[in-house]
Amino acid sequence: MLWISTGSWSVSAKVTFQDDLTASATESDEASLELVEVAGRIKWFDVAKGYGFVVPDDGSDDILLHVTILRRGGLQTAFEGARVVCEAQKRGKGMQVFRVIAMDETTAVHPSQSCAGRTHVQVVPTSGYEIAIVKWFNRMKGFGFLTRGEGTEDIFLHMETVRRYGMTELKPGDSVLVRYGDGPKGLMAAEVRPLDAKSVPSH
Repeated sequence: MLWISTGSWSVSAKVTFQDDLTASATESDEASLELVEVAGRIKWFDVAKGYGFVVPDDGSDDILLHVTILRRGGLQTAFEGARVVCEAQKRGKGMQVFRVIAMDETTAVHPSQSCAGRTHVQVVPTSGYEIAIVKWFNRMKGFGFLTRGEGTEDIFLHMETVRRYGMTELKPGDSVLVRYGDGPKGLMAAEVRPLDAKSVPSH
């Protein structure tokens, strides 16, 4: 059992870390443990990947935040922009969060408060497959927009739709096939597929 004092905080912990997210720390790691208290904000966090990053207020390098650390503190996820106070340790490839002390979500970007909230609406496709170009897509925010060309209405595209049809990454300028319908705030993608005729089912 190792007692650690960092400023006004005192913790007792049997130190177990994941090296490169999977390997346990060795006894030598435990012996040389040095925790630093850090304040910052959540840069992004992907539950599916199991990790994200904290941007320290002091301008130092981003700090890795693993999902097991969140769950140890009773949290399930971390929203982009949330304020966080944590203890971190330097590892082989940089700083990693050891413990989340506090998190303030009042400054966070919640999915329900963003355009991504429109994904809760079931969209019935009213179009056939059309070629569209990725105008903008942010994986961390979980949504983006497609365009069919100048003078046409943008089509809202949610990350869930992208994943549902087996597409892992989209970049501005990528061409896709899309079926869309009317959402409460405009056109929404109901289906999206790679620009490959073989992937399009007959309908």
